[in-house]
Amino acid sequence: MSALVAEGLNTFYGKSHILHDVGLTVAEGRITTLLGRNGAGKTTTLRSLVGLTPPRTGRVTIFGQDTTRFAPFAVAALGVGYVPEGRRIFPNLTVEENLRVPLERPGNWSVARVYEVFPRLAERRQNRGRQLSGGEQEMLAIARALLLNPRLLILDEPSQGLAPLIVRDVFRIVAGMRTEGMSVLLVEQNVRMSLEIADDAYVLENGAVVYAGTAAQLTGDEARIRALAGATAEDWAFDERAA
Repeated sequence: MSALVAEGLNTFYGKSHILHDVGLTVAEGRITTLLGRNGAGKTTTLRSLVGLTPPRTGRVTIFGQDTTRFAPFAVAALGVGYVPEGRRIFPNLTVEENLRVPLERPGNWSVARVYEVFPRLAERRQNRGRQLSGGEQEMLAIARALLLNPRLLILDEPSQGLAPLIVRDVFRIVAGMRTEGMSVLLVEQNVRMSLEIADDAYVLENGAVVYAGTAAQLTGDEARIRALAGATAEDWAFDERAA
């Protein structure tokens, strides 16, 4: 059974038609990445999947259940963790307090395990959210979602604004989730690193899917990566130096 299936999603903001018949599948126990330029519709796709911006037409199925009209809390209750763009931690709460906000679901992830996997957070457990670096805030946002012990984790731009070394740490943690049987949907602009850890890939352009296949196939086509995922030659050269 697939963790998530989206079929023919058409999503609007007012009269603006953002998503055009978007379809994608996240297989259980695999990492699927959704790539594309800024404004391609990636975040809107995620919002449509979790009930924040319901599609006008189309269907979303999560773990075999039609969730198209579910409210976000009902989607979460099925075992879906969502880490939105911009982290959204509580700036005035300490790391420890942020981690105590979610109601823990039964599973392998606990606050103690979070501190083992994210030693930076353990060192800063009494620091307030606003005192953390961007990388630490991203780790805290991911850790908070993991405490729900989700079966499906959805991540929106986890590498945004982070230093290359921190990006590697974040991606290493995401890759490790697959070994625990977790399904992951990763929206990213860091094309190369996403494809390194992903099993399957989709590319959005102007709100429509223009590539669907394995990450390995897309990795082998550099021209397509640049053209479809919006990586210019200059961006590519910078990534080579930063990696």
